[in-house]
Amino acid sequence: MPENALICLWPVEKYSDNAPYKTDLKLADETPIAFIYNSIPYAVMMATPHNIEDYAYGFSITERIVGHASAIRTLKIDEASDGLTVNLTLQGEDFKKLLHSRRAMTGRTGCGVCGTDDLESLHTNLPKVAAHTPASLAAIRTALTNLAAQQTLNAQVHMVHAAAWCLPNGTIPLIREDVGRHNALDKLIGAGLRQQANFTEGFCVITSRCSYEMVQKAILAGFTTLVAISAPTARALRLAQEAGLTVVALARHNAQYVFTGSIA
Repeated sequence: MPENALICLWPVEKYSDNAPYKTDLKLADETPIAFIYNSIPYAVMMATPHNIEDYAYGFSITERIVGHASAIRTLKIDEASDGLTVNLTLQGEDFKKLLHSRRAMTGRTGCGVCGTDDLESLHTNLPKVAAHTPASLAAIRTALTNLAAQQTLNAQVHMVHAAAWCLPNGTIPLIREDVGRHNALDKLIGAGLRQQANFTEGFCVITSRCSYEMVQKAILAGFTTLVAISAPTARALRLAQEAGLTVVALARHNAQYVFTGSIA
């Protein structure tokens, strides 16, 4: 979907210190995205309607529907009357696992674990973070300084989140944006999987709060360090400690807090 289809012009009347006047504001849209696996509806999520293949791969991994990208045999995106439908076919064992899932639900834009009815499943069988060289303070600050310049959609609408993969020197080779913070991270993960990125190198930066499900997604993707612009939750930090994930939060280009793990 072309980028100009992501942005709507909305007429408004602006009030400030000067006389009010009419103008148009650019707004990002959100669209229902229906995920269907082997003809079985799984979830309808609200998301920005671009990078949908990346989203499908990342969502499938972080939902633990598949264990690796190659398990997705085919992926087809269809336009519906009010949204998009993503049809995926899975290999046998992953499809059997899917049949035991009971998530089928509608996810709000800000939703991370909506529809999960098994509390234990939120916190089980997460891998440990791989052994790694700590991210450097200089690299983190370089990434934070340069992040805004790469948020091309947000530069126009000032309302979308971003998730970025940063190399050990702080450069940003991969970034994805979405109205939903979880969606942005899923899109980044999916893009990395499709491009065979090595997420154990470098670190991930998110422009949102660091909540439980963001930590869980980062762990499942193989990141070793998660840097968040906003604050973390205590539950997120407990999970990060258990898995060995370094969490740096309340991060600005000139000040950061290390909550778990360490940086160099």
